[in-house]
Amino acid sequence: MKLGVIGVGNAGSKIVDKMVEFESLTNRKLCRHVMVINTARTDLTKPDHIPEDRRILIGDTHQKAKGHGVGGDVDVGAEVAKNDMDEIRRAFDDVDIHEVDAILVCASLGGGTGSGAGPVVINELQKMYDEPVYGLGVLPGKYEGGRPALNAARSLQSFVNNTDNFIAFDNDAWRSKDQTVGEGYEGMNRELATRIVTLLGAGEYDEPTIAENAMDSSDIIRTLDTDGISSIGYASTSVDNSDGFMKRFREDHEIEDSSNSAAKINGLVRRAVNSRLTLPCEPSSADRALIVLSGPPSELSRKGLESAREWIENEVDTVEVLAGDDPRENANALSAVVLLSNVTQTPRIEAIQEQAVAAQEKIAEQEAVREEEIADLITDKDGKIDPVI
Repeated sequence: MKLGVIGVGNAGSKIVDKMVEFESLTNRKLCRHVMVINTARTDLTKPDHIPEDRRILIGDTHQKAKGHGVGGDVDVGAEVAKNDMDEIRRAFDDVDIHEVDAILVCASLGGGTGSGAGPVVINELQKMYDEPVYGLGVLPGKYEGGRPALNAARSLQSFVNNTDNFIAFDNDAWRSKDQTVGEGYEGMNRELATRIVTLLGAGEYDEPTIAENAMDSSDIIRTLDTDGISSIGYASTSVDNSDGFMKRFREDHEIEDSSNSAAKINGLVRRAVNSRLTLPCEPSSADRALIVLSGPPSELSRKGLESAREWIENEVDTVEVLAGDDPRENANALSAVVLLSNVTQTPRIEAIQEQAVAAQEKIAEQEAVREEEIADLITDKDGKIDPVI
């Protein structure tokens, strides 16, 4: 698949940066056009792999932003994007839409810029292009507090309602207690980039490569064509991809233990589904699924892929399961990525909504109390003093 990738806000920009880095390290060609949009000038200096001319600052003249961010205010984030839409459109003019199969908008749903400006950008993209527009959103952890949960609950509705599919990543499921906050986010961004690039980069090669069970963009688009929320599973194992004598000997004589190879692939796919998903969910609640097996051609097995696809069909309880190979000549690992499309049993989203409702009620209560306290503070108890105006 060929993608136009847009990061909105600080977290979205970092995810796009990691995607570009990972595809470069693995010789993939997924991100044909990249762009990051932010309301904070300093955050635009942080990406390492995004060209300077693809970093767009919005809100630098807005009274509440002024190039310093929106302070976690989702409404200001949306307002800034609407006000600077002409500048955003001009940046889109540089994208040759005929070179991409779809557009992916990445953002954190807990902050202000990603959660507010992200849906505005998506709406404009949907007006301008016929290609699918997907969302990739990071859900805040419970530990981040009520305000991010409220931002996420509001923004999630807009992302899901206005994208062709929304791929979710849950911070709670990936947070490690022995890491600093910075290390934690760095690791999570790397894990997410690995899964997204391995999944969506299937079928794109620097050199002609023949896949026995080819996976292409139409298979991915079909699986994502559900207008819902999706989750991704991933597992990998190291392989010996050296050019030593024994490897050449095995290839020359076509010696392969097909049963062991099939069992390895089947086990890898099961581990991808049963280990940490980007969004914890009940796999059986998915409408469709897709398996991408990536690694050295010698490690790929039709029998293993067919067995894994059959297991997924039973696990998800659907016949809408596509599976394909993504051969990588120089890969040193065999990896399986599983896309579960349109999942509906996701406890974390329900928990965010409950936390958001509680936060909204608390905010309203606090505002009412504060107004009363201010009135008491500045007004004399007998009401004898009148204001100037």
